[in-house]
Amino acid sequence: MAATVTAAEAAALDALKRGGPGAADALFEAHTAAELRAVERQLRGGIEGKREELRQMVGERYRDLIEAADTIAEMRLSAEHLLEAVRGLQQRRARGRAGPAPPAQSSRRGGPGMPAREAGAQQIGSQSQEKFYCLAAQTQLLLQIPEKIWTAMESSQYLQATQLYLLCCHLHGILHLDSSGTHYSPILACFPILARQVAASSHFRSTILQESKSLLKSQTVLDQAVADALCSIMLLEDSSPRQALADFLLARKSAIHQLLNQPHHAAGIKAQVCSLVELLATTLYQAHALFYTLPEGMPSDPSLPSGLLFSALETITSQHPAGKGITVLKEETKLSTWFKYLPPSITEFQLTLRTLAHPISQDYLRDTLQKWINMCKEDLRIGITSLLVYVKSLKGLAGIRDAVWELLTSESMSQNWETVCCRLLDKPISFWEDLLQQLFLDRLQTLTREGFDDIATSSGELLTLAVQELEAKFGSPTHNKHILFEQNMASFLWSENPNDLPPDAAWITVANRSQFTKSGLSMKAQAHSPCVQSFCSTLDSKLKVKLDDLLSYLPSDSSLSKETLKTQSRNSAFDRYADTGTVEELLRSHCIRCVDYMLGSIREELHRAEGVLQGCQDALHSPTLNTVLFMARLCRSLGELCPHLKQCILGKPGSPEGVTREFWSLKKAGKGKTQAVNPIKAKWQELNERLLQDSLSAYRIWSSIIAKVLVQNFMQSLLKDEAGPILATATNWEETEIEEETETGSSIKSKIRLPVQPSWSVQALLFSLCQEVSRVGGHTLPKVTVQELLKTCMTEILAGYEKLSERKREKKEGMLPITQNRALQLLYDLRYLSIVLTTKREDMKSSRNKQDSRTEKLTDFLESYIDPFDLDVFTPHLNSNLNRQVQRTSVLFGLLIGAENQYTSRSSGPTSQESHNTLPLASSQIRFGLLPLSMSSSRKTKSVLRSSEHKAQIPAPALTKAEETFRPGSLFRQLASEEEDTSAPSLFKLGWLSSMTK
Repeated sequence: MAATVTAAEAAALDALKRGGPGAADALFEAHTAAELRAVERQLRGGIEGKREELRQMVGERYRDLIEAADTIAEMRLSAEHLLEAVRGLQQRRARGRAGPAPPAQSSRRGGPGMPAREAGAQQIGSQSQEKFYCLAAQTQLLLQIPEKIWTAMESSQYLQATQLYLLCCHLHGILHLDSSGTHYSPILACFPILARQVAASSHFRSTILQESKSLLKSQTVLDQAVADALCSIMLLEDSSPRQALADFLLARKSAIHQLLNQPHHAAGIKAQVCSLVELLATTLYQAHALFYTLPEGMPSDPSLPSGLLFSALETITSQHPAGKGITVLKEETKLSTWFKYLPPSITEFQLTLRTLAHPISQDYLRDTLQKWINMCKEDLRIGITSLLVYVKSLKGLAGIRDAVWELLTSESMSQNWETVCCRLLDKPISFWEDLLQQLFLDRLQTLTREGFDDIATSSGELLTLAVQELEAKFGSPTHNKHILFEQNMASFLWSENPNDLPPDAAWITVANRSQFTKSGLSMKAQAHSPCVQSFCSTLDSKLKVKLDDLLSYLPSDSSLSKETLKTQSRNSAFDRYADTGTVEELLRSHCIRCVDYMLGSIREELHRAEGVLQGCQDALHSPTLNTVLFMARLCRSLGELCPHLKQCILGKPGSPEGVTREFWSLKKAGKGKTQAVNPIKAKWQELNERLLQDSLSAYRIWSSIIAKVLVQNFMQSLLKDEAGPILATATNWEETEIEEETETGSSIKSKIRLPVQPSWSVQALLFSLCQEVSRVGGHTLPKVTVQELLKTCMTEILAGYEKLSERKREKKEGMLPITQNRALQLLYDLRYLSIVLTTKREDMKSSRNKQDSRTEKLTDFLESYIDPFDLDVFTPHLNSNLNRQVQRTSVLFGLLIGAENQYTSRSSGPTSQESHNTLPLASSQIRFGLLPLSMSSSRKTKSVLRSSEHKAQIPAPALTKAEETFRPGSLFRQLASEEEDTSAPSLFKLGWLSSMTK
């Protein structure tokens, strides 16, 4: 209710304040009596408050009025005294005019001697009057000089102000107004205002000196204005030209400190640096214009003034009669009537220097300027270094450099620069090369180092995060597809994705597509998992930002030749791209250091993972194994999925130096001679080698774990000594009818049973190996890794057979003996494994020889359990079965069997009349069925088959190439290497289909 009453009272009060003809009636109609009484109380309270404020204000104003009245009374008294003094002057002047009249009348009445006396009195009166007028004119001039001095200083005409000040001092001396004198001047008694005038003019000297020295700090004033300011300083301080040179250089050094100590922001660093460079250049130009004197006989150049200081001094201190007198007073002769009463000591006043203004010798000028430049360089190095700290990008640094280049290359700066430097310093000077270039390079190195350190740190954190995600979400119900793809690469290869083909795949070929765009099929063909793609994409985007920032510091038009760049540099103040090689080397070194840091992190993770896997019971299903594979794929993919990494090291494509650094610049040399390699390309190759070695190290950890686990399961089956498990591993045996000749010459037919398939344990081992290789993307596995895997498996298998032979030699009780049939199966298994798992690399001959010797020993051991006569009968048929089985399983185990171990000849090859272009099933050991090949590939296949049928002599390289074409997984290899080897046959060279693969 109280709030309602208060709102109503406020409304009533507002209505009453608005007023109007019917305000009172409306107020009584709209509100109650209680509300109106409350409004009345408020109004009365407001009235009392205003009344009290009025009393206080009147009291304060009354005090001010009393004080003003006292001041007014004093002003009235001063005005009366002034009026009385003026009346006294008027009366004296009137008496002076009326004084000679009475003597003239008396002379007419007096005797004859009176005229001479009257003439003498008149002459005395006129002389006193002239003296009075002279004194009055000097007083008038003295009163006007301060105003003229202030006017000259406001227009920055300090030399004119100095001349007026020195004239004022001369007047003080004539009128004996100098306060240092021992006698009191009687003029002050007649003109007391002069005492104030003397006091007022005493500070002009310090003011003119301060303003003149302040003008010397400015770099925008004209040369003549600087000469006038130096003349003023020399006249006021009675200094020499050498001292004037020192004052000029000290003022400019002070101006440099002021520019360096200005409040700076990121947007103003460019302006500050340009101002400093302009100040240095302007100082040298003005030093030439002011202090340099041309040798006798050398004509002057109107565009390059010199000796202005000495010309100005000669003008104002000249003793020539025609030009004698101070020039600032000559205008007064036409404007003032009292000027004619000034004495000659005033009108012919001439400024003088106590010391003669001898020209400065060139040696002294050169030494002084060189010392000043050296001092300024030290200050500028410190100051500009502190300024460049606020430049956070190389683009901003390049902007400052380009602004300095434009400033120094401008016509006003570069027109006579070499002439001025040679005259003043006897040598050319370049502020960029001598001062700024190294400062900019230091800042560039700091920014580049900090940028790549940030990239390395963030990449290390991203790597740790990826490893934690791989190991934490493995096997959990919330894991995503990417984690599954890291575990099983085959599921990634055969999964469909909308990004597999680019939208423009049907009409844009690979040659016209950017190298930075990769299709999903290309990623799958090269087994780049999504996690690897994400990591490389993040790293490449950071490298791109850093590279784009640094490329702004390098020449933008990379197609220009070195001769063109040299011609442009000769026409400019300096070559702003002279340090391009240094900048690129900085980029290269810091980029390599960044990659080395990441490789160090990868090696630490691999070392940790190897330790975890060594002590793991189920290492094959451990999430740490996925981490190892992720590291292996990452090291293999960095060079390809990070194109800007390659660009950071090799340089910008298409640059003048990029032609020589794009690929290996190999010089053809004879046999036995080393080939010359471009050093920049060598660094990129060395980095790729380190990445490959780390990838192989990770794959080596994986292969050792795979071989250890799978061979261990095989050995358990091999070493079992029970009839049931041994029979469980037995496979198909084939009955073969043979015909033998007896001693009498008759033939006897008999049947023999020999194994035609390896044991189930052997097939399970090989199939598990193929599964594991296929799971990690076997078509992209390095050949070295596969060979090491096979070598490790074969070594472990031979160890298992040796352990079996040792057991059987011990002949313990209860141990089943090796029967002839089991010996045949074991011998078949051993020879089959030795064919499938044996590699034929040149560098592995020694290890293969060791395995062959071990295999021979084991073969002898197993053959000892077979009847020698039967062995002679069985051996040819056993070899035939073995060869036929290897040929049959070459496709099934194609990822393990290399092209050199596969059988490419076949008796029932296609005839020459066949025109279809499908893969022959038996002659090509590819894992896939009938797939379309290009006609060139088909023709090559037929030619190879025909030549094999006719047993023609085929050169080894051609056969190797054909075999390489049909290697297991060659479909993906062709897709992955299509950009590098355009001549190789590929399944994806069928028009628009080829463009879809990338």
